[in-house]
Amino acid sequence: MKPRLSNPIAFTPRPVTIISSLIYAALIVALLVTHIIVPSAPSNPTPIAGVNLTEAWQDLQYISSGFHPYNSRRNDEKRDWLLRRIERILATNTKGLMFDRSTYLHDSQFRASIARQSPAVVFSDVTSNVTFSREGKKSNSDSGKESGLSVYFEGTNIIVYIRGLQDGEEDWWLNGEEPPEKGGVLINAHYDSVSTGYGATDDGVGVVSILQIIKHFTTEGHKPKRGIVTLLNNGEEDFLNGARAFSQHPVSKFPRTFLNLEGAGAGGRAAMFRSTDTEVTRAYQKSKYPFASVLSGDVFKSGIIRSETDYLVFTEKLGLRGLDLAFYAPRARYHTDRDDAKHTNVDSIWHMLSASISTLQGLSSSDIGNEGKGTDAVWFDLFGRVMAVFRLQTLFALSVTLLVVAPITLIVIGAILYKVDKLYIFSRKKDVQGGDEEEPVSLHGWKGFFQYPVVLVLASAAVIGVAFLITKVNPFIVYSSPYAVWSMMLSAWVFVAWFFACSLDYLRPSALARLYSLLWLFAISWVILVAVAVVEKRQHIAGGYFLVFYFATIFLATLISLSELFRLPPKSEYAEEISPSNIGETRSHRSQSIASGQRLAQASEEQQRPEDNEHQNAEEDDEATERTSLLRNDRHTTFAHYHQQNTTASAEHALDEGKERKVYLGEQAWSWSLPTWLWLLEFLLLSVFPIILVGQVSLLFTSSIHQTLADGNSTLLPYIATAALTILLLVPVSPFIHRYTYHIPTFLLLVFIGTLIYNLLAFPFSPNNRLKIYFDQRVDLETGINTVSLTGIKTGPYLGNIAASLPSTAGQPISCVDSTTRQGLQVCSWHGLAPKVVPIPPPALGIPPHLGYADWLSVKVGRTNSTTARNEALITLSGKNTRACKLVFDTPVSDFSVAGAGEDDARFDKVPQGGSKEIRLWSRTWEKPWRVTVRWDDRNDNSSSSSSSTSSSSSSPYPHTGLRKQQQHEENKNIQNNKNSRQKQGLNGRAICLWSDANDPEAIPALEEVWRYAPVWVAVSKNGDGLVEGRKGFLV
Repeated sequence: MKPRLSNPIAFTPRPVTIISSLIYAALIVALLVTHIIVPSAPSNPTPIAGVNLTEAWQDLQYISSGFHPYNSRRNDEKRDWLLRRIERILATNTKGLMFDRSTYLHDSQFRASIARQSPAVVFSDVTSNVTFSREGKKSNSDSGKESGLSVYFEGTNIIVYIRGLQDGEEDWWLNGEEPPEKGGVLINAHYDSVSTGYGATDDGVGVVSILQIIKHFTTEGHKPKRGIVTLLNNGEEDFLNGARAFSQHPVSKFPRTFLNLEGAGAGGRAAMFRSTDTEVTRAYQKSKYPFASVLSGDVFKSGIIRSETDYLVFTEKLGLRGLDLAFYAPRARYHTDRDDAKHTNVDSIWHMLSASISTLQGLSSSDIGNEGKGTDAVWFDLFGRVMAVFRLQTLFALSVTLLVVAPITLIVIGAILYKVDKLYIFSRKKDVQGGDEEEPVSLHGWKGFFQYPVVLVLASAAVIGVAFLITKVNPFIVYSSPYAVWSMMLSAWVFVAWFFACSLDYLRPSALARLYSLLWLFAISWVILVAVAVVEKRQHIAGGYFLVFYFATIFLATLISLSELFRLPPKSEYAEEISPSNIGETRSHRSQSIASGQRLAQASEEQQRPEDNEHQNAEEDDEATERTSLLRNDRHTTFAHYHQQNTTASAEHALDEGKERKVYLGEQAWSWSLPTWLWLLEFLLLSVFPIILVGQVSLLFTSSIHQTLADGNSTLLPYIATAALTILLLVPVSPFIHRYTYHIPTFLLLVFIGTLIYNLLAFPFSPNNRLKIYFDQRVDLETGINTVSLTGIKTGPYLGNIAASLPSTAGQPISCVDSTTRQGLQVCSWHGLAPKVVPIPPPALGIPPHLGYADWLSVKVGRTNSTTARNEALITLSGKNTRACKLVFDTPVSDFSVAGAGEDDARFDKVPQGGSKEIRLWSRTWEKPWRVTVRWDDRNDNSSSSSSSTSSSSSSPYPHTGLRKQQQHEENKNIQNNKNSRQKQGLNGRAICLWSDANDPEAIPALEEVWRYAPVWVAVSKNGDGLVEGRKGFLV
């Protein structure tokens, strides 16, 4: 006999293993490349008119050349440089230029004649100020929220208005007129950095992008259809102060939409991670390299990532519609000295800049923003090349449609199969027609039904158990080795699933195993989709979009697999074919194993000679039982090896040689007519799109949260999330895994063992993935006592060891307690090196350093003679070499006012509900003397105790009159004391000034010591608004 060629796509071990593994490998590699590698910038440094990437890179190097927080001298230098840079750009690109360095309200007649000739107007805003508040955190008691805080801020924003073709020549901002009805677009970035970071990506890339955007849209022939407002705000890092100050400028009334540029990492791709609606998202869709997922916005809203951007102000206070575009990883470099030009590149600049220009072109060319509120959106990219955008309502409609149509379709197909007598699933036996005395033929249609849930539960339990094990033993390993954690999870799931799937298939082989697996997946995913649809409708959360498509692919694969049954003979014909009447009385005692079937005699693994088959059949005459060794010669390569079997004589007569050869060992005999290639179509449907969607979500989620543990987040969350995403990634291969050869699962077992050992024993931090800790120093200016504190993770000895490694801690106790300001972290404090943020008398004069501290801050407090408020005081304070101070009160104040502040804005509450226990003050000038008037309500503590005493007296248990009189005397005394206290109640508090400039190594020796002597795996960030706080107490 001439040997047959094997089928390269048959449902046999080798094709299944090779094809599915290659598809998984190709998709995962493509996803990793997209996630890690940034698209290269064009070789031409001027790829777009007016854009020069070489200039942008040089600008970034200057901006990130030093720390420049709002409260630093270098911040003023950066601002002056930006004004000069913008002036040079506009002087080159425009013939007429309106440039105002001081104000926008005076000398309007002079400037109007210039502005009407200019395509761009620059506002150096040094007059806008804003007062706002923040609600306190929810109290642990039943008393509601804790008291919040208030902020007064003086802005120094730089605003450039680029006139659009439809805007006209009117200078509406000069005389308080309303802007054009159609409005325009705002693009924003902040030019301040934190006091411990150079601000290359946070937000230097955003700043240089805006400079190039100004240059592009003022280049001849590229004027926008509607006007563009570029905002370089100052003070974002402290409380989103700059964006709030912009709300007080007349130009803030012009935009209808916005694009916010941010950074929370160092280099990489800029992700569009938040959007207000579908319409504005479609503008970003036009980007050449879109990188976005709506799930990131849901994660941000959940509070897992403990930071905020100006997006909050623009949407909630200005009522704008827009997008948030930001760098997001690695978070370990965020707000540290690694956020510098060295750790980013021109490719990252180009990725943000090109996306910004295309988005602005889309927003400025449409009427988005004039249509009222937009619609909730769903968006995601595919390999960073194309982007899908549609409405959440569409996703909900698709979800509901699938929930209804999918099960009905499968039920209808099942009904048709039943009608044509081909519904072999859930069928045990079939009676032989006309054979009343014959026993029913066993179909074994239930075989394999319970195998899949066992495999799924055991494999999932394995990765979840590993997640808890790592959390218990080495919880921070994901911080530096997220891919090692992923390798461990993936390899564990595959090996466990393969082992149990093959074992169960060996014991109970079934041709319906794949179909039953898909039916189980369909049922489980249907329940999940119900929950997703509820969340879509009620919470307007679109992050479950990938689960909707996941279910759709499972449905299609299940539909195809169920439709395969139409290829089978009717059950009645099959029963008649193998009945004793057809094969003679001599075969009437045939084994019931004929219904269990034979394995496929297809030579897909090897080319067999006829004489080999005869020898093989002789060796395999005995049927496998549950006691049969798994290492039998006929199964030396896999638990599911294809071969021929010499069945009983009845089988030989029941099926001809061609049919017998197509039955898989141990499976039902009727399965000979099932197609052997449709598994590939099912696998492609089930795997390709779900792997792409889930893989992108997995990589984005991992990069976003794996280093948030330093912020105090749950250590279990990254591992449980990785386990859940591992299950979703590998479920597509689970219906086919019982056909795998042993090679890949065995290799993955070794991978699992190696990565498990590494993840349990390896040190969790490294020089490239440094543990972030938070520094601050507090000085009592009256006693000279200063305390240095480091805030960090409280699990493990890391923070204490870091503090002990510093020379100044030698020989003194280090106190470590739970942090009251950063949940989930602890604070270690000690007596630190004296700061030198304010010049003090030199040691030659013999003056101890702590005596010089008293001059750093002056504060005076006195009651006012107010006739409208009983409890009112004027607090005057000023600090040297600073422009940031604050007042902290033991009891909340109900109202306050700052001398020189503007009118109150109804959009901002000056004092939150429950009052303010803190007032933060930010000045645009140095060493400003503050005059703050505060008011506070009467405290009813004594009144409460008095009324309580009165209530007690009314039901006094004492029968004696003398005791009653004595009690009444005490009550009268309490009431009188309460009246006196109402007439004159005091207020205790502290005046504090902040110093945030660390550019001089000698200014804050304690911080410099941490930078120099802390281990190489430690990164330092600021803990509060200031690096050093000097305080004095006061009493009204």
